[in-house]
Amino acid sequence: MSLYRTELRRLGKRRLTRWMTLLGVLVIGAVIVGTFFTNQKIGPEQRAAAVAEAEQQYQEQVTQAEQERAACVQAKASGQETPEGRYPEDCAAIEAPPRGSIQPEWFLPSTFDFRKGFEETIVTFTAIVALLGFLVGGSFVGAEWSSGGMMNLLLWRPRRLTVLLTKLGALLTGTVAVTVAAATVWTAGYWLVGTLRGSTATMTSGAWQSFALTGLRGLVLIVVAVTLGFALASLGRHTAMALGAAIGVAVVGQFGLGIVMAMAGVRFLEAWLLPTYALAWMQKKVTLEDWQSCNVTYYGECKPDTLDVTWGQSSILFAAALVVVLGAALVAMRRRDVA
Repeated sequence: MSLYRTELRRLGKRRLTRWMTLLGVLVIGAVIVGTFFTNQKIGPEQRAAAVAEAEQQYQEQVTQAEQERAACVQAKASGQETPEGRYPEDCAAIEAPPRGSIQPEWFLPSTFDFRKGFEETIVTFTAIVALLGFLVGGSFVGAEWSSGGMMNLLLWRPRRLTVLLTKLGALLTGTVAVTVAAATVWTAGYWLVGTLRGSTATMTSGAWQSFALTGLRGLVLIVVAVTLGFALASLGRHTAMALGAAIGVAVVGQFGLGIVMAMAGVRFLEAWLLPTYALAWMQKKVTLEDWQSCNVTYYGECKPDTLDVTWGQSSILFAAALVVVLGAALVAMRRRDVA
């Protein structure tokens, strides 16, 4: 019997795999349904209501300006003392804002533009699947170690690295298959949201290619997360190793480090945090701003210093983590006793 097919079957029959898959489906469905009910299609009625609301807001501003100007005139005429800066020297300077300063677009209800909004949802999808995949990956090999199943398997197939890498290959195959299926459902769901509660206009082949490339980067990030969970659990020979490492990175490496560096006044604090690199990988670039520095322009505008974190830098970080952790797991598998 093929070891690869056996591992695929074992992956599909594990209860945690099934529960995590079900949880992922429920979360994905809840996000799509939530987006559906928080958006609506904009038609003539919504535009007319927005125009009426903008006009009402403008008239309120006009009334307030007239009342304020009258109060200014009265205060000046009576010699009443007012707080410094309360009124200008010339009360005629108190005027209502221009009519065009209040735009009807501000009062339109939320609507989902598929071309503008779908790419951001891919980041959310990737985060959901990567988290669940990390748990499944760690449990898939961690349960084998803690239950003694790995020792029994090595009696049948004594080539340690072949066994471990075959398990990883089966895990990644299942991950890619489930991710592609879920991504198809995700895309179809948001296309339906755009059709019924927004707009799918202006879609072009170039836009679809951009979405596909973003989705491909998301798939790579999911594969990295699953592999790291698998390698950590194999290295510690228990699922708790992967979970402990994840908690340690989140609590100590992110929150703790962020608090310490914020207290120290470190510039571009986000450049030291892992989520920044994950986001840069998905969006190709994240621009960080340091508002502690103020570079005044010729027109008196304050421009903060900026720092770009690119997908290339993220790829180096993730590749290094993958090589170190997976390499350590393979070395430990080859050298340590199996008991």
